[in-house]
Amino acid sequence: MPTAPDAPRQPRRLLARDEVGTARRAVVKIGSSSLTDGSGRLDPDAVAAVGDETARLVARGCEVVLVSSGAIAASLGPLGLHERPADVAAQQAAAAVGQTLLASAWNAAFSGHDLITGQVLLTEADVIRSETYRNVRTALEALLAMGAVPVVNENDTTATSEIRFGDNDRLAALVAQLIGADLLVLLTDVDALYTAPPSEPGSRRIDVVPDASALEGVSVGSVGSSIGTGGMVTKLAAAQHAASTGTATILTTAERFGAAVAGEDVGTFFPGHRGRRRSRLVWLRFATRGAGSLHVDAGAAAALTARRRSLLPVGVVSVDGAFPEGVPVDVRGPDGRVLARGLAAFGSEEMRRMAGRGTAELRRELGEGYGRPLIHRDEMVLLPAE
Repeated sequence: MPTAPDAPRQPRRLLARDEVGTARRAVVKIGSSSLTDGSGRLDPDAVAAVGDETARLVARGCEVVLVSSGAIAASLGPLGLHERPADVAAQQAAAAVGQTLLASAWNAAFSGHDLITGQVLLTEADVIRSETYRNVRTALEALLAMGAVPVVNENDTTATSEIRFGDNDRLAALVAQLIGADLLVLLTDVDALYTAPPSEPGSRRIDVVPDASALEGVSVGSVGSSIGTGGMVTKLAAAQHAASTGTATILTTAERFGAAVAGEDVGTFFPGHRGRRRSRLVWLRFATRGAGSLHVDAGAAAALTARRRSLLPVGVVSVDGAFPEGVPVDVRGPDGRVLARGLAAFGSEEMRRMAGRGTAELRRELGEGYGRPLIHRDEMVLLPAE
């Protein structure tokens, strides 16, 4: 059965702003709204400004992976569209046009600094299997070793709603985890995280978020712009993901990019958490979503969550989806909530044959190989309630 990826480079723990300058590997994510003008066209000056600051970061000895939104936004003007298309087919067509424009813009921005770029387009399918997850990391490591700046984006041309990352904030956090980045920089159209929407009276900038408990009582909107897909909720989720895997995060605007990576008191800083989390469990928690679902009864749910047991066939009520052995699947309790995610020891059709049956019966009727758990506890991670 395929295994989860080997441990990536371990990030330096940046616990304070004055340590940001020591980062030797960073992921910089730039949103669509920060790269386009009021008409929705790609703004060459905005692209060049981010390129200049990224080049300065590289010049001081930091490897950088750029996660860039903007492919669909870049196509809006040339295609005569006023906003991001709603249906998948139109998004795919717009992305096909925009990716060429976006890649050319980044190449032009970096060529003046004698830096070359390499485009890496990903779908969630590329990180849902451990083999392709390794391939992506190998490609990024090779580009960095050659002195190139990888420019990563979701492959909107082929992605569908079922295989999408959903936003480039999540993609950036996954890339940071994958390459063991010391720092994640989220560049957006809001200069920092605030205690309430910045337009509200009394709203204050939050300069540091030491842990999730510091966000209690903070009011955050969830809607992105008409150009992009993200919002502050997705950025917070990305920052917390990165922090949990040891990568510090700075959230600010593109205009304050240089000041942020110089350690100045701008934006909001999320220190990387201490301690080392098992890469297998981190991968299952953050870099995957289930290819299918196993619905379990109350007894199995309690065995998984309270006693950390493996999932046996007898506790499975039904199996949703079609999937092969070795991919991540979700485990849902009697109320439908996802309790855990783990690597399937059997394919979906075999699991349907095994569901609800005891181990001794399965060994007797199907063979000794069917006496194993459907998901071993060492291949499973429990998920928090949403």
